[in-house]
Amino acid sequence: MPQTVTLVDALRKIEILHDLEDQQIRWIAEHVEERHAEAGEAMLHEGEPADALFFVLEGEFRFQNESAGPDSPAFFAEAGDVTGKLPFSRMTKWGGTARATNAVWAARVPETIFDEMLRAIPPLNQRLVSLMADRIRETTRSQQQNEKLSALGKLSAGLAHEINNPAAAAKRAVGVLREVFDRLREANVAIDQQEVTGEQRKLITAVEDNAGQRSAAAMSRLEVSDLEQELGDWLEDRKIANAWDLAPLIAEAGVRPEQLKGMAERFSAESLGPVLTRISSTVAANQLLSELQHSLDRITDLVCAIKDYSYMDQAAMQEADLHDGIESTLTIMAYKLRKNNVEVVRDFDRSLPKVCAYGRELNQVWTNLIDNAADAMPQGGTLRIRTRQAGGDVLVEIADTGSGMSPDVQQRIFDPFFTTKPVGEGTGLGLDAVMRIVRKHHGDVRVQSKRGETIFTVRLPTVMTPDKD
Repeated sequence: MPQTVTLVDALRKIEILHDLEDQQIRWIAEHVEERHAEAGEAMLHEGEPADALFFVLEGEFRFQNESAGPDSPAFFAEAGDVTGKLPFSRMTKWGGTARATNAVWAARVPETIFDEMLRAIPPLNQRLVSLMADRIRETTRSQQQNEKLSALGKLSAGLAHEINNPAAAAKRAVGVLREVFDRLREANVAIDQQEVTGEQRKLITAVEDNAGQRSAAAMSRLEVSDLEQELGDWLEDRKIANAWDLAPLIAEAGVRPEQLKGMAERFSAESLGPVLTRISSTVAANQLLSELQHSLDRITDLVCAIKDYSYMDQAAMQEADLHDGIESTLTIMAYKLRKNNVEVVRDFDRSLPKVCAYGRELNQVWTNLIDNAADAMPQGGTLRIRTRQAGGDVLVEIADTGSGMSPDVQQRIFDPFFTTKPVGEGTGLGLDAVMRIVRKHHGDVRVQSKRGETIFTVRLPTVMTPDKD
């Protein structure tokens, strides 16, 4: 029949079928169900039983978990591809919906004839097994990449917040510093116009130094407010210009009324206002410079932590101090830990020897374990990190005070794609990655969990040669 010939010719273009004997191709053509779909039409629907293999003869369709949203990963099958449920697969339901992106012609092989097809066409056994193995590798690789991107997104969000805080503080300090320097310049001009002696200038410097050491930073807001009121009254009584504008500045500088009384005896009423403005501005400038330095130091620390975390400009494999990696990871994840109100307790044995490791990958282990611990304590808790030596190995224990895991969950926690997180919040590959990386270092990971405490223990040898990729 012409239709059968056309179908046979189309099946010949499928790579795993192209060299089959004529009767084998004809057997397939006689047992498949031809399916046609226009652009946008669904070939199969998410959640329905997975019960067939498809040979894509013409066109293309997109397979996507539509319930997870439009940004969920999509897979495409085009002419020449074999897709759907493969023999030996444990798939029971379609994990997504397949929609034609253009006109599609496909051959559907029902699951009910899989065994009969493999008996009739023995070469398909090995070919379909190899195809399934390739699919598993590709799916795993894709999911692992998504896991890395997801982890990177979390770290980037936290880092952006961590860096933004000191950067914003530095920007604010620079803006206020400009205003302070303007006041300081005006005050110096006014002082120069008065007859201020050298001794008086020495007194101004001495008061500035003393005020700087006793700034209002150590005072409560109520104490500062009371001091402003007292200073404002004192300045107003002596008819000092802009008394109530000057009072907060002097209070913030830590100048006390008794100091003002002494200065009033040494300076004229005309010069006292500019002198006090200069003192308060000088102290404020020094405080702002200290704030600016602190902000820049914080940014520098974060940049160093990122560099240490990523092992930038360093060999892939080298001797590594576990504590350095853990500390850089804690710095990177500081925002999330603060957000979840998690207290970090360190119990480090600083005498531990270094380990020969892929530092960047080892830091992924700490990241995943600490991130999971923080997620287990959304209402706050304690994260305890302990390091110790056990024979020729080093142990790192990461414990949280979350709700714990059931025995069933503990048995499956390292399985690929297993997750207890809501849909869209976890891929189930974080702990799988932890296990793979630790085993690559010839180590081991164990978990113990009960209500109120979960402990992951990473064991690493101090002397080893990690496997190559």
